[in-house]
Amino acid sequence: MTSLRRAYLKFTEFIRNTNEIRDKNSRKYTMTCFFLTLLFPVFIVMMAELNQGKYPSRLVMFIANKPMVFVFDIIVASAIFAALCLLFRKVWRAVAIQSIVYFMLSVTELFKFGTNGNHLIMTDMKLIKSVKSLTSFAYIKITPRLVIYTLIVLAYIGAAFWFNPKIKASIKKSIAPGIACAASVFSMFFISAFSSPVYSFFKVDTTAADNVFILNEKFENNSFLAFFMQTASENLANKLEIPENYGEEAIENYLGDEYVDVEEAEESADFKKPNVIVVMSEALADFRAFDELNVSDEYYKGFDKIAAEGYRGQLIVPTFASFTVRTEFELLFGLPVKSLNDPNMPQRMLAERDQPSMARYYKSLGYNTAYVHPFLSSFYSRKRVYGTFGFDQMIFEDDFTVPVEYKGSYIKDKTVFDQIEKLIDESDEPLYVHTTTMQNHQPYTDGPSSNELDNYLSNIKVTSDALEAFTAHLKELDEPTLVFMVGDHFPSFKNDSDNVYEQLGINSSTCGRVFEQNYFIWSNYGEDFSDLPKEKFSAFYVPYVILDTIGAPKDTFVNAMTDKMKSLPVYSTQYDSSIANDSELDVLTYDRVIGENISG
Repeated sequence: MTSLRRAYLKFTEFIRNTNEIRDKNSRKYTMTCFFLTLLFPVFIVMMAELNQGKYPSRLVMFIANKPMVFVFDIIVASAIFAALCLLFRKVWRAVAIQSIVYFMLSVTELFKFGTNGNHLIMTDMKLIKSVKSLTSFAYIKITPRLVIYTLIVLAYIGAAFWFNPKIKASIKKSIAPGIACAASVFSMFFISAFSSPVYSFFKVDTTAADNVFILNEKFENNSFLAFFMQTASENLANKLEIPENYGEEAIENYLGDEYVDVEEAEESADFKKPNVIVVMSEALADFRAFDELNVSDEYYKGFDKIAAEGYRGQLIVPTFASFTVRTEFELLFGLPVKSLNDPNMPQRMLAERDQPSMARYYKSLGYNTAYVHPFLSSFYSRKRVYGTFGFDQMIFEDDFTVPVEYKGSYIKDKTVFDQIEKLIDESDEPLYVHTTTMQNHQPYTDGPSSNELDNYLSNIKVTSDALEAFTAHLKELDEPTLVFMVGDHFPSFKNDSDNVYEQLGINSSTCGRVFEQNYFIWSNYGEDFSDLPKEKFSAFYVPYVILDTIGAPKDTFVNAMTDKMKSLPVYSTQYDSSIANDSELDVLTYDRVIGENISG
């Protein structure tokens, strides 16, 4: 007999003996088994809340102040546990599965909120495939407290395994109630007629989550588990539907009877076709907007110089602290995310077909088109999804053809600008480039200072100087080139006592300022910027502002959107939730990226 065979026999004997002991425990310790089963929902709810709340005192205050919400959490956990027990037939397996899921969600919430001040919601689970990139963003810190709480949960799983509580009902008798328990939980997500009165009875806060600050306040009222469940059911209830008046007749009414083809418009236009460089700069924001911070102009010296040579305005971005792709979508399509019910990841909603992005519009004008993003091509599924946008070339972190320099963990903005210069040099046709940079992404704990804002501003100065050098190089070109630059959102800082937004008193009532972003527009050929909008406007109008500035020919759709900007310059839930839905924008947005593209 081989040693491997002997080892296998010993192992199987060990398993058999262990199971015999567990079977005896089931009969001998009936009360222990009873209480392990009965108390588990209470235990796992308390551990999940305790872990993300960090301190037992916070859990006690939550239970004292929100007893009905706590009871709601226990009832939901009990229904899930009952379903798992009845369907899996093994109590310890149900304990293990629910413990792992609940506690991992709690840990994720702990790290996510500590990283950027945003709480975990169901739609964040779509990023699970991007764990590699997410870990580079997060402030992951394994503390003794977290280790202790984890060991407690593992100990409960171990106890359930050892004492081995059993389901005495037959399989036939347990399937129906198990399905009923599962259905009751799923109904909370999918049937608002059922969930609404339940939330109301248990006093769960159901305030419409129009922006991240309202979400954070809702979390304070509901705590983790009820918050996670309620926001999930809210998102499912707000699922985008086909607009009631969607169809060819409505679109013709919005666009007008006279159709203008871009090729026909180009023949009658005096159009110089300058290179168009759109720079969406990661987390770029001007903190001089807050006088109380006394931020030095030195950090923004390069930007100020560009503004003096060109133009500086202000627009409204649809996100704060995270979800870059919201702003990116608006810049790439000239369409509002509000019309898609403000998804965190609008690119996940697009129809799987060629998309009428601005890159495709520039291609129709005879441009070469490129997308440059110095990060993983898989993050937000950019390589796969953006491949339908009409870019001739897409350059991600492994595709750069110029020397690559880093600032911390990310490729420097200077490298991005160098790559764009090379693209201009190599292109025989005028060039349209959209770049989404990464240099100034969190974390901001890396740097010479213990203050995150100081480290952030130091990074911003590097970008400011790089932009100044970039435009100086463009002045030497004999090709007309226009540069547009804006930040995707204000940066996210760790959620601690030094958080700058806490210091500024930013909340759901005062958060408008963090959705207002300065933009810069500059050219090397003396473009006249005197007609640019003086008032704030939403980021999705940027493509039309640029087309108007360079004198590009406009098709029927571009003309309609240019006119729409005059009557409704700001259309953003995040910035102002009181803005009513606009049927024209909603129908056109649905049509172009999800529907039949009748307006294309």
